Amino acid sequence: MTEVNQPDKVARRRHGKTDAIDAEAAARAVLSGRATAAAKTSDGPVEMLRLFKLAKGSAIKFRTQAINQLKSVLVCADAELRESLAGLSNPKLFQQCALLTQSEVSGPADAARHTLRLLARRIQHLTEEINDLNKRITEAIRARTPGLLDVHGVGPDTAAALLISAGDNPERLDSEASFAALCGTSPVEASSGKTQRRRLNRGGDRQANAALYRIVLSRLRWAGPSQDYLRRRLAEGKTKREIICCLKRYVAREIYRHIAPANTAAHPTEPARDTT
Repeated sequence: MTEVNQPDKVARRRHGKTDAIDAEAAARAVLSGRATAAAKTSDGPVEMLRLFKLAKGSAIKFRTQAINQLKSVLVCADAELRESLAGLSNPKLFQQCALLTQSEVSGPADAARHTLRLLARRIQHLTEEINDLNKRITEAIRARTPGLLDVHGVGPDTAAALLISAGDNPERLDSEASFAALCGTSPVEASSGKTQRRRLNRGGDRQANAALYRIVLSRLRWAGPSQDYLRRRLAEGKTKREIICCLKRYVAREIYRHIAPANTAAHPTEPARDTT
């Protein structure tokens, strides 16, 4: 199975867009040899990760919504109830609201108590879902790539995003440069006239790119080698944005060695070019 990129924009403007036209353009790309990339499969542990991450994302979204609703209801609740819950941390607030007694609703005050009780129990249920999904995501990552979570700055969410980007068949990525391009961290020429410069590839998986960015920020805050690198490059006249671009490229190489160890052994990585 071959993966075909988006059709050429000039051809799309000229001929329009329909399913039939897109199918013909994809077929022509394969027959001409322009499309040679292997498609990402979804029949293994990475697909499990994607589904768990999807469920976790929606649970976090609805829990945040429920928390905001609970606090807005609490602001409008009667003074006695509001004062009894004042100064509590979020977990204790949700616990106390969930324990509110259920009674006949005969006015706005009773309706507020009932609503607080329902919202608090919803928040607790969603928190249990999120904790369970966090555990399942961590177990799936350790089963797929045992050493990935041991990399400095890599947590379950960032590891899941990078694995999902690579897919269940990371061997389709020829080298760590291919993985860097997939994550949008590969340098591309952006020279004009006498000015010689490079910029990062604006394509690729945005979620994977964001995961690399979070890893770099974590290392710049907590890792001594990254902090030393930052100070050295700043002294050379580089901006912090340019330094982060370089570090993202280095992190992509390190992550690739865990995601596709067989490819790394077969094709030793070359030194990464300066991305600035």
